[in-house]
Parts: sequence; structure tokens; C-alpha cells
Amino acid sequence: MSFTRKFTSAFASCVIALASPALAQEQALPAPVETKQVPAADKEISTPPVGPALWKVADEDTTIYLFGTVHALPKDVAWLKGNVEQALASSDTLVTEIKTDENTPAEMQKIILAKGVLPEGTTLRSLLDDNQKAAYEQAMTKLGLPVSAFDRFEPWYASMMLSMLPLLKQGYSPDSGVEKVLVAKGGDARKRGELETVQYQLSVFDSLPMDSQIAFLTEAANQVDTIKSTLDEMIADWLKGDADGLAKLMNEGLSDKVLADRLLYARNRNWADWIDNRLKTPGTVFVAVGAGHLAGKHSVQDALAAHGLTAVRVQ
Repeated sequence: MSFTRKFTSAFASCVIALASPALAQEQALPAPVETKQVPAADKEISTPPVGPALWKVADEDTTIYLFGTVHALPKDVAWLKGNVEQALASSDTLVTEIKTDENTPAEMQKIILAKGVLPEGTTLRSLLDDNQKAAYEQAMTKLGLPVSAFDRFEPWYASMMLSMLPLLKQGYSPDSGVEKVLVAKGGDARKRGELETVQYQLSVFDSLPMDSQIAFLTEAANQVDTIKSTLDEMIADWLKGDADGLAKLMNEGLSDKVLADRLLYARNRNWADWIDNRLKTPGTVFVAVGAGHLAGKHSVQDALAAHGLTAVRVQ
């Protein structure tokens, strides 16, 4: 599997939750289509059972769990059990990459229309060479979309949609995604936090070099028929807690150092800084981020090590 194909599959798994509010507001956007202290039981988490991987960073009065998520899943995938369920129950705060609410779709629309729309007189397809354009138009036709549907948008936005729509059409849903379940299980009493804002996450994609945006778009078009099987494989490793296998599928081959740093590694370092600072405040925090950020080299765990902190695997 090529670098771009690997990364586009990972890209799809990372952005599906972010872009899904825009899908829910398709009328407004012309392009898209259809509190307690740590209980004693927490100290007993030690033997990792089989299941999605879970890590813990702790000092004398603070415990922070790190859980790798999949933002969209097929319905009825059973994963919330064992030490993950216990860790969530013991936590007084749930922190996700971004915190969504009823205002998020409108906020996303505003940002996308400000950042993701091409200048007047330029269309998405005018940025593509003949081969890229042919692949893109073929993919749009396979998805039952007019080839002009995303013409007014920059390639990064069209890439997000082309990465997600095949999955949504084949049974994947953000409503079954890990974050949705964690929030639902957390209840209204649990505090919520976020590591980033919608504005920041979209700016990461919008600031990618145009050549990289077009490469993603072309590869997303080329793998419309295969992206589901690739993500299925990733989820199988995730469900087994195979962090090494997941890292191999998601993060290996990131030969573009600038791109890899911007989308993954710099954010991992930022989150490690956040965790280091959060340890100064007593309590128990459950941090849920995309599974690729907790796998392979330059992961959040590696960034924590630079702070002198050790993330211990507890599932």
C-alpha cells in the first residue's frame, strides 16, 4: 500500500467526526450530500485484558487515562468494557479532541465558507491535471454525485467528503463512533474538556500545501472502492488492542516530514504539553483522541517521555 493510500485511510478515520456536522447541515452548504475523587478501584487497574488500548499517566493526586478512538464505526461494535469502562466510570472529566454541541454545525459552516471556498473564477477541477480530473470525476459518479458538486471548494474539503462518503454509504456512522458513546455514557454530571477547537482543526487542513491537498484528493478518489476494507483492517487491530499493528497501518510511510508533523506529531506534542500541565490539578481525567495519535513513533506517549512522564499500558 502506498504512503498516500495509507495516510488517506488514516485521514478518513481522523476527520469523519469533524466533518459530520457539515453533512448534517447540507442545506446550508451547497457541496455536501446526503464529580468525584479517584475511587480505590482505580488503583487496581493493572492487568491489561484484550480490547482497545488504554494508557494511564499519574502522579500522587492526578490520574489521566489516554484512550485511542475511532470517530465512526459500524453499528453495534462492542468495545466499551473491561478497564476502559472502569476508567471512564472513575473519571470526573472527559476530554476529547474537540467538544461539539448544537452550535457546532453552524460554526463549521462559517469556518468552511471562510477558509475552504476558492476565489471567484477558480474551480476545484481547474486545479487538477487531466488524469487527476478523470479520477476525481469517476469517483464522484460512483458516489452518485454531480461532478461539479464540490467545484467551489478547496481540495482539502473535497478530500474530507470523498474519504467519508464511501464509509457512510457502507454502514459507518459518527453516531456509533467512540466519542458519541463516551459522551452518552458520561452523563450530564461529568465535566467536559477539549484539546483543540473546530477553528484550529480546520485550519490544519486548510493550511496544507496545495500540492498535498491535491494529492489527498486524488488518492481519496482512487480508493473510493477500497477505503472501507482498509478501515475495517484498522478497526480489527484497534479492537484487539494491537497498537503496533495499528501504527503500521496508519502511520508508517509518512515520508513527507512537514505534512506528518503538521497533522500528527505537532499536535501530539501540544497534547503532551496539555497533559503535563493538567497533572498539576488533582482529579481523574479520561482523554480520548484518534487512535493513530497513540500509536507508533512520535506518538503522544513519546512526547510525554520528553517531559519525563511515562504512560503505562493498562489495557
